[in-house]
Amino acid sequence: MKTFIGVDLGGTNVRAAVVREDGVIQCMKKSRSCPERGAESVMETMISLIESLEGYEDCEGIGMGIPGPIDTIGGKIIVSTNLPKLIGFPIAEYIEKHFQKPAYMDNDVKVAALGEAVLGAGKGYPIVYYVTISTGIGGALVIDQKVVSGQNGHAGEIGNICIDRNRKKYNILNAGAVENEASGTALTRKGKEILGEHISNAGDVFEMARGGDEKAIKLVDDMAYDMAMMLCAVGHIVDPHVFVVGGGVMKGKDVFFEKMERFYRTMIHDGMQSVVFKEALLEEPGIVGAAMLPMTKGRKLC
Repeated sequence: MKTFIGVDLGGTNVRAAVVREDGVIQCMKKSRSCPERGAESVMETMISLIESLEGYEDCEGIGMGIPGPIDTIGGKIIVSTNLPKLIGFPIAEYIEKHFQKPAYMDNDVKVAALGEAVLGAGKGYPIVYYVTISTGIGGALVIDQKVVSGQNGHAGEIGNICIDRNRKKYNILNAGAVENEASGTALTRKGKEILGEHISNAGDVFEMARGGDEKAIKLVDDMAYDMAMMLCAVGHIVDPHVFVVGGGVMKGKDVFFEKMERFYRTMIHDGMQSVVFKEALLEEPGIVGAAMLPMTKGRKLC
């Protein structure tokens, strides 16, 4: 069975794994990324980590998942707050030359989407739209196991989709951007404002909703409705076969997921009702999805 190397590069840690084509992780290791030391230092750390993996020599190729917009053609980071010294550095080319194996990179949410589309909850569906709800809200479109990155690497950045222009503007995102209204961070902020300073995370709001607190239930209902509004915008453009939803906020799926789907179905055309909603399945979608980049590269869209 073919194997591939998956790399998850972040501002704090870098992880690398040998992954079989069926998604089984054979071995995985982690190291500090230390991006403040510069691009070549990070590359050497990544190289050492990969070379410490048993069986890396036999892998068919290398895929890397990295936060932020990615130039998937040039194999470079376009924008990054966590890895500023790597912006514009030819990461994929550097790794490819060292290992003499094909190397590819894409945004971390997009590789997670690829993993779910190829081997997870989206397996078998031609058009998969992946959404992750955690600190922020991210998304990615996968068509026939091909990730759509867009002209500038920004495709799928749904967090800035406006669901209500009359709401308050909080940061660089649009006023009423869904990330500022329905993410875990947003739910925590609203929970503190409405329920009290004892709210430390979205889970606290979900727990109060489970207990029947009417204000908490209202917050969760509003979050579900705002998410449905955003998904409605995506759905009318993409018309996917399945929405796959993951991220830390899914720990509260029992109080918002079905509501979100119900709201969504009231907003779309009758002919679109066949869409399926599923929870993400993979335990390590980033690593597995990164490893799927070289496996599916020959079928990859722009």
